[in-house]
Amino acid sequence: MKKLLSVLLALCLLLCCATAMADPVKMAVVRWTETWGTDFTQTAFLKEIGEKTGVEIEWQPYYNANWADQKSLMLASGLSALPDAFFGSISLTDADIIPNADYFVELSELIPQYMPNLTAIFEKDPAMKALVTDAEGNIWSLPKKLPMRPSTANQMYINKVWLEELGLAMPTTYAELADVLVKFSQSGEGRYGFIASSSLSGDLNNLLVCFGTQVSRAGNYMGMNAAGEPVFMPMQENYKEAVKWARELYVSGALDPEHFTQTADMVRAKIQDTEAGPRTGIVFAWTADSELLGNAKDYVVVPALEGPDGNRYVESDPTFLNYGKNELVITKNCKDVGALLTWADQFYTDEASLQTYYGSIGDGKIAKNDDGTYEVLLPTAESGINLDTSCWTFSFRDHGPKYMNAEFEKNIILPTTEGDGIKLADDAVSAAYVRDTFPVVAYTADELDEKAFLSADIYSYMSQQYAHWITEGGVDEEWDAYIAQLEAMNVQDLIDIELAAYARYTAQ
Repeated sequence: MKKLLSVLLALCLLLCCATAMADPVKMAVVRWTETWGTDFTQTAFLKEIGEKTGVEIEWQPYYNANWADQKSLMLASGLSALPDAFFGSISLTDADIIPNADYFVELSELIPQYMPNLTAIFEKDPAMKALVTDAEGNIWSLPKKLPMRPSTANQMYINKVWLEELGLAMPTTYAELADVLVKFSQSGEGRYGFIASSSLSGDLNNLLVCFGTQVSRAGNYMGMNAAGEPVFMPMQENYKEAVKWARELYVSGALDPEHFTQTADMVRAKIQDTEAGPRTGIVFAWTADSELLGNAKDYVVVPALEGPDGNRYVESDPTFLNYGKNELVITKNCKDVGALLTWADQFYTDEASLQTYYGSIGDGKIAKNDDGTYEVLLPTAESGINLDTSCWTFSFRDHGPKYMNAEFEKNIILPTTEGDGIKLADDAVSAAYVRDTFPVVAYTADELDEKAFLSADIYSYMSQQYAHWITEGGVDEEWDAYIAQLEAMNVQDLIDIELAAYARYTAQ
């Protein structure tokens, strides 16, 4: 009887363990827009690695428009309110993770144990490991390196039909661009040189970039000056000159009067309306079709413009755009961290990275050819979507763990009429003018706290002044007072944090 009871007890324990192992992992994932649906959670690739590893994922989609408030509530409510893991780099930032480190699993010793693919990548490409290692030497998340990437980010696209209609040449300098935009706005009702939903950081990298104002996409307003030194861009003389130039555009009617008041959805409604036809002379976009959809046929890429200093500028941020961290963050609610890491390690192969970027082979999004090449297929006409939308709908696209070797990229055949095939061709137009940018840096917990405390008011003030100067003028007269106000708000303490993080980055 005792032996029988022992056997039954052992079986019960095994069943309990099996049940625990079979529980799906609750995984929060943030998407840019709900219009893409949830097909990305049901792909052939995910089914294959689920069967291979025995890990079932219960996806919990959230959407970026409401995520900031939802995330804050989650973190404030404690560990019990969190899922087992967060997927994708727009889910959590360092500022969410480091101050709440007690909620999360530190991975530095677990990765070598459960992730042979990622471990091999760390050895081959040390930048991947450095990216996710914080100032104290801890690893809280998994990294990515995106495939098939250009050297430029957003580029300027101009309405070639309007150029031809008005007998205008392609602009080659910032002054010529201003002249063209004014003439565009004067050429017909509802036409503007530039229609956008403006922000200070966005304009620094796009509309004003020919003044050398590019800043990191990490949102810290740090850029590099002509000598290659890190600077806080909204306090530089070239920024002031750029503001004066943009003010002239606004006064002349070249900028949409709603430049600072409209939402991104309002802009899309204006510039994607195929019945009314194009209404903007230029757009800044990854590719013309990603921003303009059916109107993209009227636009061509503009080679990097010459700025006032005689140099040509184009937006680029390779560490931010190509590499990333916080792609998988595991909480202490996860019952089997090793199993989840084993599942995540399946993402770190060439073929897996291809499928999590463009869509699954098994779903007919990619053709695997007998000669070892892989052909990314265009969506069918019946689907009513372009390739860029298809990638975001049927894969994780920019988000999640991935890494593709350069040798493998040579085997990928991209369509030349949509998506990345266009981007890589357009990239070649201005790639020679790509410059170093302020990199993605890591901060200590104390630095993150101080950054959060200082930056909210400082960034808000800078943005308000920028909008004021464009719409009402006065930058020359008010510049000294503006600098004095930033100094009174302890902007130097904020800059010192960035410079300290930069020094650690360059010392690696």
